[in-house]
Amino acid sequence: MSDWSLENLLASLHDDIQRRLEIARKSFAHSGTKGDASENVWLDLLRRYLPQRYQAAKAHVVDSGGTFSDQIDVVVYDRQYSPFIFRYEEQTIVPAESVYAVFEAKQTLNAEHVKYARAKVASVRRLHRTSLPIPHAGGTYPPKPLIPILGGLLTLESDWQPALGDSLRSVLDEGTAEDQLDLGCVAAHGYFKFEADDGEYVVHAGGKPATAFLLALISQLQFSGTVPMIDVQAYARWLSD
Repeated sequence: MSDWSLENLLASLHDDIQRRLEIARKSFAHSGTKGDASENVWLDLLRRYLPQRYQAAKAHVVDSGGTFSDQIDVVVYDRQYSPFIFRYEEQTIVPAESVYAVFEAKQTLNAEHVKYARAKVASVRRLHRTSLPIPHAGGTYPPKPLIPILGGLLTLESDWQPALGDSLRSVLDEGTAEDQLDLGCVAAHGYFKFEADDGEYVVHAGGKPATAFLLALISQLQFSGTVPMIDVQAYARWLSD
């Protein structure tokens, strides 16, 4: 008889994330240091468990017009087909075409942080993205439609009581197509997800939220498919003699 337990493995993954977030929150008095430590916990989760075609980093996003997003705590981007990712002095800059998802990381969930996360998400979604025809043996396929960029918020705790109740639903429903949050995790309480087919949010309280969030994200990334073929020459136009 096997001593392995899938239930225990999945539960342990969540328990480890929640414990590390709690340690980060309790151990550092400086808010910036505390925030960086929490971001690193979420980044480590995604770097370890997302398929290798995806990478995760704290980054800015740029488009071929030279417009930059705000700094984003967690950017999930393509590395298999993206020809270039800029890294300079510990700063990462990702072309807009390569982005699958962006998340803001905070200590707690509240109305202010939801609105702040929506603004960060919008700063990425409004960037211009190119998509070239795809060559094949018999000619070319038309340009791939742009995939929706997922947006979300990651926290340890919630300022609301109940943690994931009507107050959360009310502020989430204020979002527009440009700044809507698709997915979020409150590690101590649960996670939420926007169901596009129904046009409403579904909240999952309890359970093992960090693991459930990870699996929900992977599922949504599977449905996203592959990023479009980037027009590298649109970026090359910025080269000067």
